Amino acid sequence: MAANLELVIAERKNKTIYRDGDRCIKLFHEGFSKADILNEALNQARVEDIGLHVPKILEVTLVEGKWAIISEFIEGKTLEQLMKEDPNDEKHYLDRFVEIQCAVLDKTCPLLNDLKIKMTRKISQADIDATTRYELHTRLHGMPQEKHVCHGDFNPSNILITKAGEPYILDWSHVTQGNAEADAARTYLLFCLAQNKTLADKYLDTFCAKTEIKKRSIQKWMPIVAASQSVKGHEDEREFLLSWANVVEYQ
Repeated sequence: MAANLELVIAERKNKTIYRDGDRCIKLFHEGFSKADILNEALNQARVEDIGLHVPKILEVTLVEGKWAIISEFIEGKTLEQLMKEDPNDEKHYLDRFVEIQCAVLDKTCPLLNDLKIKMTRKISQADIDATTRYELHTRLHGMPQEKHVCHGDFNPSNILITKAGEPYILDWSHVTQGNAEADAARTYLLFCLAQNKTLADKYLDTFCAKTEIKKRSIQKWMPIVAASQSVKGHEDEREFLLSWANVVEYQ
């Protein structure tokens, strides 16, 4: 089936997302790793099987000489849009956001990549001094081994709410199985990267209240997660993340 690339939904680093009728086409730019694209599609297909609301993968194909992941199009608004449109109801949307994240973390999916193995590899690639790298590796290896489904990029722009109120979770390229605290640390840092430290703190308070996970347990993960995420970040994001990575003991 020919692809219609007239209606752009969103543009991201190295990819553009289009709507083509009842299909969503994520078209990757030239040079994007084919292995990463196939891995993203495989991850999303695996997550489909564990009962979460995820747009179904329809095919992985070449469109105009570029790789594309085609999935079903879900009509709705992202939580990010809803929060901007109705700032007075921020607490309601933040509660909903955390509840959806908890529903993901409650799942297991044994075929997903292991979070600690992935982070070990990423920390080894990070632009940090050898002493800090060693301390981060030591802390990471000392963390409990857990098997929660960790989205890895859980933020309001990746949560789509339909008119019926059903949440659909987008963008599974970073999903792993591992520690819930690591996923929460990543979300906290994403809010900070979006220049919204106040909302980041509210998120952390809400997450800890709903899960009974101690804030200190999440904070211990933040330098580890920051170092791991710095490897592929934008230049300005990398500087921020590396500043966190160098705070090995959270103050």
